[in-house]
Amino acid sequence: MKTIANYLRKMSTLALMVLMLSPAFGQNGNGFITISGTLKDAKTNNSLYFAYVTVPGTHIGTVSNSEGEFTLKINRSIDAKEVEFSHLGYKSKRIALNKLLNGAVEVKLEPASVALGEVTIRPEDPLTIVKEALRKVQFNYSDKPNMLTGFYRETIKQRRDYISISEAIVDIYKASYKPMGGGDRVKLYKGRKSANVKKADTLAVKLQGGPSVSLLLDVAKNADVIFFEDFEDYYEFRIDDVVTIDDKISYVISFAQKENIDFPLYYGRLFIDTRNLAITHAHFSLNLDNEEEAAKLFVLRKPRGVKFTPTSTSYYVTYTENNGKYYLNYMRNELTFKANWQRKIFNTNYAVVAEMAITDRDLENAERFALRESFGQRDVLADAVDAFNDDDFWGEHNYIKPEESIEDAIRRYGRRLMRQQK
Repeated sequence: MKTIANYLRKMSTLALMVLMLSPAFGQNGNGFITISGTLKDAKTNNSLYFAYVTVPGTHIGTVSNSEGEFTLKINRSIDAKEVEFSHLGYKSKRIALNKLLNGAVEVKLEPASVALGEVTIRPEDPLTIVKEALRKVQFNYSDKPNMLTGFYRETIKQRRDYISISEAIVDIYKASYKPMGGGDRVKLYKGRKSANVKKADTLAVKLQGGPSVSLLLDVAKNADVIFFEDFEDYYEFRIDDVVTIDDKISYVISFAQKENIDFPLYYGRLFIDTRNLAITHAHFSLNLDNEEEAAKLFVLRKPRGVKFTPTSTSYYVTYTENNGKYYLNYMRNELTFKANWQRKIFNTNYAVVAEMAITDRDLENAERFALRESFGQRDVLADAVDAFNDDDFWGEHNYIKPEESIEDAIRRYGRRLMRQQK
């Protein structure tokens, strides 16, 4: 039970949407077209989360949520004709925009076939593959510290309205992946928040930890958050598929807690390169079947009379390869929940999204900064960014586009996000 107790303490941090809820006091314009719908696997009819929805030839795009749902706003001035849908392991699909305007649509993507050439033959047992992938982390990932620059964004929505939007440029000391390599640290360089948001009418929701806690999504470095000691006694594994990613063949291994386990664990998929067993992508969620226990992991403080119920979670991390080593590339986490006040008939729905993309990497000059300079796991970005605001830094991009994909925001800010070259 000590193992599980330690696991639950770590998971309450990774739950990451550790929220502080307190009573709150206090649209699409004609220039935009809004499309929405759901993406699904054409064969299994399963929802496709973290699929890309883009307008070809533009910087307009978004990502589907944990239920495969998406909403995309398109400026009429660009005269868009098509929308493209894509996802790892699936054939991309383009659909005429005029066919997507009749309310919520359902888009189905066909799995991409994989032509298997020379593939390293390994045991068919998925648990063996996962264990070996975890053992080889110290060899497949950076064996020395490096300095990263990241672009971080977090948004909180009440129903369809944004009630908080914050962005930051962060410096990250990324510790070695060797055993006893030490912990990561992050500090704010520049930050800002949008004033053009709706006042919450029931609760003020704050996200604690921000970019610091997002680094825990690095499952290669923090594998014990999910795959703790004796994890094989609690999880079941299955090889779902073999797919190509960046012209490399990867196992798709799914995992889920065993039926006799009643406390919340994770379920999801690992993408593992068949050549070297490096984990290149991970998609996972928290099992919310036990709502009462799951709710305890997310809320730090809430007013009396409010029932908090998490309705979905999604976590996503990707890595990039350079000279045979893998490096952290992108993280995204999402929580939706409903809050119900006593004596109120209707629930209020909320969605919290945080994502961070690595925009610059220095592999030679890693200097660990002081803990007092670091952004802590109990800090709230929305409360801290004013001290790091710099209108001159953001220049002509002195406004936040909440519907813009983080990739497009990075393109707009360009060299501002390449700190090591300044």
